[in-house]
Amino acid sequence: MSEATFTFRVDDILKDEFATAAKAHDRTGAQLLRDFMRDYVRQQQNAAEHDTWFRRQVQIGLDSANAGNLIPAEEVEAKFAARREQTRRRLKSR
Repeated sequence: MSEATFTFRVDDILKDEFATAAKAHDRTGAQLLRDFMRDYVRQQQNAAEHDTWFRRQVQIGLDSANAGNLIPAEEVEAKFAARREQTRRRLKSR
């Protein structure tokens, strides 16, 4: 693995507080910054993967709807009205 130096400006107070907090956990600031960078990259990759998956699912739904694979609203309403009633009866019998 090749290494590169990452230089940036930070307030002296923040730098000192960060170094103190890192030392309290037996870590150096550099170790924590590398960990934070890895975590951030991983989060961004996960978010991008989820976005790709979500967009694919939406497209599948749109394609299905455009192909006419739809359930009338009245049918959906009736089905869930029956489920709600069944749940009410079950709760009442307890």
